[in-house]
Amino acid sequence: MAQHSVLVFAYYFPPMGLSGVQRVAKFVKYLPENGWQPHVITTGPTAYYAHDPSLLHELEGRDIVIHRTSGADPNSLLKGKGTVKMPREWMRKLMRKASDTIFIPDNKRSWAKQALGLARELVKEHTFDAIFVSGPPFSAMMAAAELSEETGIPLVVDYRDLWYGNQFHFYPTPWHAHRHQALEHDVLTHASRITVTNRRLKERLIATYNHLNFEDVVILPHGFDPEDIPASPPNKRNDGVFRLTYAGIFYDVVTPIPFFKAMKKVMSERKDVPVELHFAGLLRDEYSKAAKKFGLSDVIHDHGYCAHEDSVKLLMESDVLWMMVGNTRNADTISSAKLYEYFGTRKPLLVSVPNGALRKDAERYGASWITDPDDVEAIALCINEMIDAWKKGALPRPDESVVEQFNRKALTSQLARQLALSTRVL
Repeated sequence: MAQHSVLVFAYYFPPMGLSGVQRVAKFVKYLPENGWQPHVITTGPTAYYAHDPSLLHELEGRDIVIHRTSGADPNSLLKGKGTVKMPREWMRKLMRKASDTIFIPDNKRSWAKQALGLARELVKEHTFDAIFVSGPPFSAMMAAAELSEETGIPLVVDYRDLWYGNQFHFYPTPWHAHRHQALEHDVLTHASRITVTNRRLKERLIATYNHLNFEDVVILPHGFDPEDIPASPPNKRNDGVFRLTYAGIFYDVVTPIPFFKAMKKVMSERKDVPVELHFAGLLRDEYSKAAKKFGLSDVIHDHGYCAHEDSVKLLMESDVLWMMVGNTRNADTISSAKLYEYFGTRKPLLVSVPNGALRKDAERYGASWITDPDDVEAIALCINEMIDAWKKGALPRPDESVVEQFNRKALTSQLARQLALSTRVL
């Protein structure tokens, strides 16, 4: 039985799918093993781009309590639609800009208000030693900070992405930017501990807010769940096909177009090895059409959104895994969860990213070919080198000591320590 109790605010939580859900879900999964019982406040039914009940099943039978509440946020209002199709990129960007103009800090404010009301009732019934909240959405951080101020319960805030200066956020006026910064400053003045996914994000926070010092902000990177990785690797394929796989979605500056151009070049230059390109996630129609334009339709296998277990199985059966993040504002702070789940497979990686946290970790991994995100020539050269190494049976293996630094069980133990430090229950 857990010795301590933590109240967790988590808008993105199973049965929602996609990578933004997994950080908190996996922390919650392993916190009871580290002496903490999580009470999770999350959403009721929502419309979303992907749902994965298997992620929720992982939490069953553990010392975890889940409380659900719905607000008037767009996802809740459209809950009857269930899993919805992701709009075309131009429409998604237009909707995002409209939302950023109208809602500060985000369009989950209504849910955060409902969550705060539920939390106020829960603290009357239970004794909580700490509050934990992960953002985005940052309105949830505001609700958690308000609860901490009212109750005196220590607050630990976790950043998956930047708030002020977020690479994908639109500030229509200087007032909008100032308002975001003021709200973030207020939250951080209430936080006992702050966790972030990488060093660049830590440095940015400390540089922006003078009251923070080095010890206030702790790096807890994304990771992989060892229980997701099969104990025995799948049987080696002997089909003579080089299989390259991508798991996830494409949006904004995360685009497959440079990769498609590179693959067109590779396939026009060499016919010695058949190639398959596998996609697990959301490969929207516009990108399927682009693949056809580049003559790649015959080699693409679009699996659509898969249950997490099936997605990992596909990764394990592949020869090489690919990911990319394009150049954008503050791109050096981005920590794509995809890269760290790839680490758990121990597969060779093609990593097309700007300078920053992702590139640094890919270099440390050791079994990576790394390029700038838009360098088609370099991507093509790396793919050719990978194919040549694969033909020789000489694809590299990663540095195991680096891989283990991203084990979610170990990372949750580190989070449990931060919770304990916040409330002095060590």
